[in-house]
Amino acid sequence: MRISDIMRSKGTAVATVTATTTVTGLLAELAVHNIGAMVVVGADGMPVGIVSERDVVRWLHQQGADVLRRPVAEIMSDVAVTCAPDDPVDDLAALMTDYRVRHVPVLDGGRLAGIVSIGDVVKRRMEELAAERQHLRAYITQGG
Repeated sequence: MRISDIMRSKGTAVATVTATTTVTGLLAELAVHNIGAMVVVGADGMPVGIVSERDVVRWLHQQGADVLRRPVAEIMSDVAVTCAPDDPVDDLAALMTDYRVRHVPVLDGGRLAGIVSIGDVVKRRMEELAAERQHLRAYITQGG
């Protein structure tokens, strides 16, 4: 299975913010889209970072409520991992584990084409397991 299979079912929409968006603005967008992270893009639309609810919580704990008025650029993480639509999902799962990331931007021809979360990967794997179980049951009941 490939990343493109996940994108085909979930879509390619990516919620983004700019590095100058305030943390308060980020939180509003996360709530509107009901998501846990957003890709931070530059003027060219290319990812320059990623920022999650977890980042906000850490910075709030360290810096206090003043962080809410600061730009996202101050709390975002660099994009350490990206993937391409043709990459195998199993490879992405390994990268997510190795780099301890939960959201990975998908780049196609150097352009932002989607985002895959660990939840997307788990959902797809659960669907695969259910299909395998169904095939095995059919095989057993039909006598091989």
